[in-house]
Amino acid sequence: MDYAKYLTDESKNRQASATRALLPFVSLPGMLSLGAGLPNPETFPYESMQLKLKTGEIIEVSGDNFNKCLNYDLTSGFAPLNKWIRGLQEQEHKPPVDFVVSVGVGSQDLISKALQMVINPGTPILVENPTYTGVLSFLKSQPCELIGMATDGSGLIPEKLEHQLVTWPADRARPQVMYTIPVGGNPTGASVTLERKKQIYAICQKYDILIYEDDPYRFLEFKTDRTPSYLSMDVDGRVLRFDSLSKILSAGMRLGFVTGPKALVERIDLHTMATNLQPSGVAQLMAYELLNHWGYDGFYAHVKKTAAFYEDKAKVCLALLKKHLTGLAEWSEPDSGMFVWLRLLGGITDTQKLIVEKAVANKVLAMPGEAFLPTTGEPSPNIRLSYSNISAENMDEALRRLAEVIKQEIQG
Repeated sequence: MDYAKYLTDESKNRQASATRALLPFVSLPGMLSLGAGLPNPETFPYESMQLKLKTGEIIEVSGDNFNKCLNYDLTSGFAPLNKWIRGLQEQEHKPPVDFVVSVGVGSQDLISKALQMVINPGTPILVENPTYTGVLSFLKSQPCELIGMATDGSGLIPEKLEHQLVTWPADRARPQVMYTIPVGGNPTGASVTLERKKQIYAICQKYDILIYEDDPYRFLEFKTDRTPSYLSMDVDGRVLRFDSLSKILSAGMRLGFVTGPKALVERIDLHTMATNLQPSGVAQLMAYELLNHWGYDGFYAHVKKTAAFYEDKAKVCLALLKKHLTGLAEWSEPDSGMFVWLRLLGGITDTQKLIVEKAVANKVLAMPGEAFLPTTGEPSPNIRLSYSNISAENMDEALRRLAEVIKQEIQG
């Protein structure tokens, strides 16, 4: 593929940091370095690192790895972790074309850089309607035009996407990048079926569109036979895939990774070289030592257990929704992730004030739907609920309070 046509001049002009370009050579056998300005680790006060797991297992962290991760390291991430992740991607997705991996400070950092490298003034970007408010917040700060794509309880609707592109005005630049959350969508909880994914990929081939596959909830898919990813069917090299360790290891570690064509991933790395340099070495080491301890089988056992945990949470939430909100709202059952997307009934068309004033006054929180819409200021009858981090008892009470607020709003 010709990736140059997607990139901004700013991205094309990025050059490797002279200092960072030397780092891969520092660890070569026999190398005597007077180049890179690495602090001397003898001055660091930390001696060693030990990880204790909830199982009671103790991981004694390699001293060599610990000392290496206390210092500056590769922009693309701690090499053993990068290699482990590459092996995971090969097992999980079996990408049909060559790919590289880069570790970042959470997937959102990588996504923002990937978007910035394709945005010129007026660039149209395809996003689901609704979509993740974190990425929307970034995009709304950029000089791009957000093009909402229709969704339903099964995610992105291929027929409506194709209609948008077929009827696109001839005098306007057609979108070349699509941002999508295909599994356990945030905020909808919806997942795209395999058949739809195949249709959507074919549409992106037809119109030469890059797919930014943001998939932080893949390992929270409730069924064990996870739906194949866009990366797994990418015969062209048009998919940039973003994964996160936040939902399965620790959100505070701030680690994510991007997988895709070298020509695109290296643009992200060059951006990182000039901004935050690299992800945290110590956080990467914590992740690597655990993943290496588990191996791939142990990792899959862990995510299976994690997905089952959230499936149980979802079942409780759905039962309590039926108990408290029947006749007050409509919703689709999530098959992955952490969220349920409600549409309020009774003539309610705008949930912003309802939540930030009336629900807050009644000591219950949810997310107003407006925050997830590509069009700023557009009212929404929807709210997003998260069942991830609340007990069944508190969820019951929260939904009772929310129902009380909705009833009062309907009654005027």
